[in-house]
Amino acid sequence: MKTLKNHTLIYDNECPMCNIYSKGFIKCGMLDEKGREAFTDLSFKNKDLIDFNRAKNEIALVDHEKNTVIYGLESLLLIIGNSFPKLEKIARIQPLHWFFKKLYSFVSYNRKQIIPSTKDQHEEACVPDFNLKYRLAYFAFVVIFSGYILSIFSSKIGLGLTPNFWREFAICCGQIVWQTLVLKTYLKDKIWNYLGNMMTVSLIGTLFLIPALFLNINANASVIYFGTVVFIMLLEHLRRCRILKLNLLPTISWIVFRITVLAILIWMNL
Repeated sequence: MKTLKNHTLIYDNECPMCNIYSKGFIKCGMLDEKGREAFTDLSFKNKDLIDFNRAKNEIALVDHEKNTVIYGLESLLLIIGNSFPKLEKIARIQPLHWFFKKLYSFVSYNRKQIIPSTKDQHEEACVPDFNLKYRLAYFAFVVIFSGYILSIFSSKIGLGLTPNFWREFAICCGQIVWQTLVLKTYLKDKIWNYLGNMMTVSLIGTLFLIPALFLNINANASVIYFGTVVFIMLLEHLRRCRILKLNLLPTISWIVFRITVLAILIWMNL
């Protein structure tokens, strides 16, 4: 690996994803040993150089020779391209570059909903701005992905259900509408943050269901498997609510909706 010297990557040390890949750059020799610096522990020199607010949304890379800073996808491409020039050239080809830029923003603006931290409430925390477009895109991704997996899995649990994407799609959307109507007054300005975390809980549950699609198990085993996944989702929902400093109301409302939907499905298939 060719080391990019005299550069410092300003990473979000409260974001496990940022932590892993920035540390990986150093371990692989793509950055030198002092090639990264935590956002919450900035040196005076780097603090003066970077755009503090922009660095919350797009990871900053400081060039100490030129005293310049680049952000986001361009930072990553410079680091990767220094060791793998061909990969950088490919990534800069349109429309690939456009796609990677959108993907970077999609992950960056939603990273605190994907993996929240107890320290996100601090004023100096590296929390990205709220971006409605990318938050709605995250909701759409989870709803479509979950709807597809659930439509396949539903036929395994012995309720007489046939695979139906639009049924599961409607249920996923209904969860968002239900929680918004019930909790909007209570959550106030936390509503988008909570909904993002709730969608990640749904995504986690969906990922856990995927292995069952490849297992030859009977209806009873499928119900037990599904119940275990829902229990894991419940625990994760409670954990995230504690991080957001919310009481039990969101979890109770979440449970009520799921029980109501299950009761309706059973009633319709009796």
